[in-house]
Amino acid sequence: QVQLVESGGGLVQAGGSLRLSCAASGRTFSAIHIGWFRQAPGNEREFVAAITGDGGITFYEDSVKGRFTISRDNAKNNLQMNSLKSEDTAVYYCAATTDAFNPRQANTYTYWGQGTQVTVSS
Repeated sequence: QVQLVESGGGLVQAGGSLRLSCAASGRTFSAIHIGWFRQAPGNEREFVAAITGDGGITFYEDSVKGRFTISRDNAKNNLQMNSLKSEDTAVYYCAATTDAFNPRQANTYTYWGQGTQVTVSS
């Protein structure tokens, strides 16, 4: 079992920054692949970014490339979000798996956090 606890959401003006964190426990940290997804009202859950267990490979959705950075340290997985736009408003979810995964596919992740709200005002 992997437990995920997210933090860092909130309200920010367009152009601002937020840092989301996802604390993972229950398995060896380097064995846990992490993904971030988001879901806006009326929309399907969509992929944002992912990082492999060893931190060696990262993946990004095209609309966040150059603005968001995924990283990991000290058993926390971080999503640094800069130059935020109103369209980034959503509930953000941290997801994890210890199996082989397709980082962009939500159904390949086994464990999910509770979600944290990010609201970007224009």
